[in-house]
Amino acid sequence: VQLQAYGGGLVQAGGSLRLSCAASGRTIGVLTMGWFRQAPGAEREFVASVGAIGSSTLYGDSVKGRFTISRDNGKNTVYLQMNNLKPEDTAIYYCALRIYGAVTPTRNGYKYWGQGTQVTVSS
Repeated sequence: VQLQAYGGGLVQAGGSLRLSCAASGRTIGVLTMGWFRQAPGAEREFVASVGAIGSSTLYGDSVKGRFTISRDNGKNTVYLQMNNLKPEDTAIYYCALRIYGAVTPTRNGYKYWGQGTQVTVSS
């Protein structure tokens, strides 16, 4: 399984970005997907997770109400819409695939990881 995350970039505070994560090598339709992020010198932090067919979602406290995770199983892709971005959202964003189980914020629950895409929010 390969996960390719893209869509990052530089944006001003208050702006929006949409990240995409395209999966190859396996159909992700029945699998839970997640987004995490890691800022310099910090632990990798849970951002959001979406269950099979998008029926369930889970968000980290710091992004609730601003970020939305969604999926298009026909395109084998998961998205992260990020609105009202803040400088503290600056990080490398990683998508991840969970082989078994429902949405979870636990990093160890995900088996496959993408390479990350940089998001930088200027003040």
